[in-house]
Amino acid sequence: MTMFASLTSKMLSSSTSDHASVVSLNLFVALLCACIVIGHLLEENRWMNESITALLIGLCTGVVILLISRGKNSHLLVFSEDLFFIYLLPPIIFNAGFQVKKKQFFRNFVTIMAFGAIGTVVSCTIISLGAIQFFKKLDIGTFDLGDFLAIGAIFAATDSVCTLQVLNQDETPLLYSLVFGEGVVNDATSVVLFNAIQSFDLTHLNHEAAFQFLGNFFYLFLLSTVLGVATGLISAYVIKKLYFGRHSTDREVALMMLMAYLSYMLAELFALSGILTVFFCGIVMSHYTWHNVTESSRITTKHAFATLSFLAETFIFLYVGMDALDIEKWRFVSDSPGTSVAVSSILMGLVMLGRAAFVFPLSFLSNLAKKNQSEKINIKQQVVIWWAGLMRGAVSMALAYNKFTRSGHTELRGNAIMITSTITVCLFSTMVFGMLTKPLIRYLMPHQKATTSMLSDDNTPKSIHIPLLDGEQLDSFELPGSHQDVPRPNSLRGFLMRPTRTVHHYWRQFDDAFMRPVFGGRGFVPFVPGSPTERSTHDLSKP
Repeated sequence: MTMFASLTSKMLSSSTSDHASVVSLNLFVALLCACIVIGHLLEENRWMNESITALLIGLCTGVVILLISRGKNSHLLVFSEDLFFIYLLPPIIFNAGFQVKKKQFFRNFVTIMAFGAIGTVVSCTIISLGAIQFFKKLDIGTFDLGDFLAIGAIFAATDSVCTLQVLNQDETPLLYSLVFGEGVVNDATSVVLFNAIQSFDLTHLNHEAAFQFLGNFFYLFLLSTVLGVATGLISAYVIKKLYFGRHSTDREVALMMLMAYLSYMLAELFALSGILTVFFCGIVMSHYTWHNVTESSRITTKHAFATLSFLAETFIFLYVGMDALDIEKWRFVSDSPGTSVAVSSILMGLVMLGRAAFVFPLSFLSNLAKKNQSEKINIKQQVVIWWAGLMRGAVSMALAYNKFTRSGHTELRGNAIMITSTITVCLFSTMVFGMLTKPLIRYLMPHQKATTSMLSDDNTPKSIHIPLLDGEQLDSFELPGSHQDVPRPNSLRGFLMRPTRTVHHYWRQFDDAFMRPVFGGRGFVPFVPGSPTERSTHDLSKP
């Protein structure tokens, strides 16, 4: 009888728990719907964007939950860095690589890598040194060198998700390419730095350890990129050879989605950077795989990836808004609110200083290497790049939770202060810098116009039509199989004067001669008659 009573009580408690989870999920889905509707209504607002809307709705929901629970709770779900890194981040980064205009991205590849890799290290160093200098004067607990370096890595991570929404790829192509490309590399570098700091023995620092750390970073970066490219090429080869569209569009779409997610999970399995892997997988898939499927599959995949990315972004900001009012964390700092404000202000100042320390010097060096005046980054663009990259978001939150909490909870005052300070910095930077980025661009560059045609890329899923071009724009646009835009260099001086175009010229030769006949892509007839690649090539050849 006692056993039966115990079993019954367990079943009732389990049923109650399941019911609470269902209620929470229902409310969260309803909030996601509200974010979409309100975001649509505020779409033309110069101050608001989707991320800020989701944050505000999350904050308001947190207040309501606090009142209903009488100050015991503020969110519907418990934050998990695993949920963020495994389920929410991959579709966002993959869609970014899948939709990015590759010509503009690779034209500025050296500058993007300098900002994303070198800039992140510089920013991390400045934030860590500043934290060591200022935090020791505040009573916030005992932190060792590893904690301070981890703080530098946490706050060096920019919010590439919010950048997608405050910058327009067509209106400000150069800024979008630099800031977003840097954001992807920056996130990957920050995660690699953070993991390296967690695993390294920082009590015995020497030159050998520094070189080992540097070698480990380049090893992770190279292997992550190679894994993403390899996965994308395998998907292109399989779909091109088997041509699933003859039987089922669903198989094509499912295979592309699963291969994209597999690239990320393989990177995590081998302790590589999943962000870099899935980003380059997206680029390769848009260049080869996407052109090997039927027209209906192209449309479906383009919108499916964009929809998943949009929902993941909204979910992240909605939850961050609710979690900002988590009473458990704020209770630890309630006795000294001035300390929490001071820590948040110091961190925000260090973030601004750390970003300025690499944006302006690296922009200067980048301009020295460019001969074409139109490709140089002027001072107004540098200010916008500095400003737009000040936003901190979900990556910083996830890394902070990973470092300073266990299963979303913390019992140490110093750790609670760091969590609340991270939340404050993320909210302040997203709300203030996010709201002011569009007005700042309009103020500094009032005559900026959309230049879609100039940067249109026939291998990018976003651009499925060929725009009208004038004489100058025609130089930077090419049809499949055409090499008119990149004249072959006839001297070493020609290569030094126009290195990116020269590399692009030889890459297109290699791509047309070896890659596309094997992996498909627009411009070549595959082995299977009647496939979409053959038809698109035939259509282009018509007058």
